Amino acid sequence: MKNNDSLNPDYFQLTLFSDHGSLRYLFFSLCLLIYMTIISANIVIILAVCLEKSLHQPMYMFISFLSLNSLYGSAGFFPRFLMDILSDTHFISRPSCFAQIYVIYTYASYELTILGIMGYDRLVAICQPLHYHSKMTLRLVRNLLMFAVLYPVFAVGSCLYLTVRLTLCGNKLHRLFCTNWPVVQLSCVDTTLNNIVGRVLTVITVFIPLFFVLYTYLRILLVCRRSSSEFRGKALQTCLPHMVTFVTYSFSLFCELMLSRYNTDEISPFVVVVLSLEFLIIPPINNPLVYGLNLPQIRRVIFRFERGHRTY
Repeated sequence: MKNNDSLNPDYFQLTLFSDHGSLRYLFFSLCLLIYMTIISANIVIILAVCLEKSLHQPMYMFISFLSLNSLYGSAGFFPRFLMDILSDTHFISRPSCFAQIYVIYTYASYELTILGIMGYDRLVAICQPLHYHSKMTLRLVRNLLMFAVLYPVFAVGSCLYLTVRLTLCGNKLHRLFCTNWPVVQLSCVDTTLNNIVGRVLTVITVFIPLFFVLYTYLRILLVCRRSSSEFRGKALQTCLPHMVTFVTYSFSLFCELMLSRYNTDEISPFVVVVLSLEFLIIPPINNPLVYGLNLPQIRRVIFRFERGHRTY
């Protein structure tokens, strides 16, 4: 290892890790169990949607993309995190750090764009049910998913490019994993452009989808008020999983955004650890549980697969 304290260090040090002695093996086992749970639960949802023809509909396709994104984001965090738990030193190379930033930030952006698209899908299904199939065509679904994938690539790539080109004067990150703003704060040069671009893209990437989902549910509530109790029950059944997922993820993302902008040296390490892990653990576990347990169509397929496996 070299150039730790010189300009543009080759390595970053993640200083939030501490030596817990033999407890590290307990933490490792617990985190490995969580990671395996995330992988298995999301794979079950993906397989259920892919293998069951009756689930080849827009809403279930979006759900499977949520699960796929959970696998993607978890893969960008857990393998490195598990190694760090058992390691005595917590250095990460510069390329690996920027790669982790890219994966985690695109994961966060994908989640928002997919939830926004799902909000539109529910709006059309409930407010314009007779026109649902003519509006939510396979071509539109494909285009929406392409946008959901390509926009975060552009947005995160732009921010990361501005960060990579900075001259850095330090290498200590008070985090469990690499994030963009703490790296920018190590800069020896002016970061006004990074700050402006970061704020603009945050508004576009985070707050526009959030406000759009809130708008769709306001429209849905207005329609439900004028409808029968049976219609309201069906609408609630299809919207509840999305609402739970949306609220859970919004809270987790809000905690992460606040954490990124505050000086974490002045915050209790326990609080920083909890907020960091919440952002990367709760949504990937919450999504398959909410959709697998609350949507009868997916639940029936999962139970049928389970019964078939036991019979075999």
